Amino acid sequence: MIRYSLRCDSGHEFESWFQSSSAYDSQVRRKLVNCPACDSTKVEKAIMAPRIVGKKGRGRAPEPVEAAAPVAPAETAPSGEAASTPLLLAQERELRAKLKELRDHIVKTADNVGDSFPEEARKMHYGDIEHRPIYGEASPTEAKALIDEGIEVAPLPVLPDDRN
Repeated sequence: MIRYSLRCDSGHEFESWFQSSSAYDSQVRRKLVNCPACDSTKVEKAIMAPRIVGKKGRGRAPEPVEAAAPVAPAETAPSGEAASTPLLLAQERELRAKLKELRDHIVKTADNVGDSFPEEARKMHYGDIEHRPIYGEASPTEAKALIDEGIEVAPLPVLPDDRN
C-alpha cells in the first residue's frame, strides 16, 4: 500500500491510500479520486518525502515527513487561471491561529498539574477535590484508562511551531 499526499485544483490537501502507483494513476484517469472538501476530481500528488526503512529499523518505520517547500504567491497563467497554489493555504493559517489561541487560553486559565494529571483528574471526577480547570501530562495508557472510567479528557493541540 502507498500513501499519497494529494491536492485538488482548489488547493485543498488530503491523503489517500492506494494499492500501487499504477492503481493511483488508473483511478485518477477514471476520475475515481475526488477531494473530500469540494468533490473536485482534478487531483494531483503533493510533494512528499519518501518513507525508507533500513535493515535495523524493519520493525517499525517513522511516519513520513512532508517535504518543506517555500510558499510563493500564485502565478497567473496566460489564460488568467492560477498556475500554482501556495502550499500553506489561508484556511490552514487561520486554523493554526485558532488552535494556538485555544491552547494559549487553556494554558493561561488552567492549572498545570504536570505528571499528576491522571490523579488530579480522578480526584475531581470522584468528588475528592473541587473541580477546576487543569492540564498536564498523561501517557496514552493513562489517558485511555481515564476515558474508560468516564473521565472526560482531551489532548492540547500541538502545533508545528511547538516542535521547533
